[in-house]
Amino acid sequence: MAYDFSKLKTHIKETEEWLSRELAGVRTGRATPTLLDTVKPEAYGTRTPLRELANISVEDARTLRIVPWDMTLVKTIEKGIVEANLGIGVATDDQGLRVSFPELTSERRAQLLKIAGDKTEQAKVTLRSHRTDALHALDAATKEGGMGKDEIMRLKGEAQKLIDAGNDALAKILDKKEKEITQ
Repeated sequence: MAYDFSKLKTHIKETEEWLSRELAGVRTGRATPTLLDTVKPEAYGTRTPLRELANISVEDARTLRIVPWDMTLVKTIEKGIVEANLGIGVATDDQGLRVSFPELTSERRAQLLKIAGDKTEQAKVTLRSHRTDALHALDAATKEGGMGKDEIMRLKGEAQKLIDAGNDALAKILDKKEKEITQ
């Protein structure tokens, strides 16, 4: 009897995607529009993601240009960015907003590396939890019968290989982010 690992594979992929999204929000010395994904200004009576209110583009290495589709929202967007407390400067002009990212200090880089490491550790804990769920499902299948001990041991080994591959992928995501932070 073959065991279906598709649920485990899906959970591993979701965990990798979660870590990528979380680390995208960790500011490096380089300006990227994804850093503003957490900004949700109060517009039209509801909190709306910034990317749904304006065009965000990279002006230079440390500056983003935000051009709202409705220019009456400039002050609202500015307030939303300030409230997000991202440690960035915001200036308005006749075209929209200019967001500038200050140079990172060595202390701030160390803090960002720690944050990135903590988020990666959360992802690893999640993977371990998914592994445990898969192993419990295999144990339940053993009790139901139909699979021998050798088959169960082989399947548990396959589950561990999938988790190891997931951990490797998480480590690669973290390495990439660490390189961005230290540059």
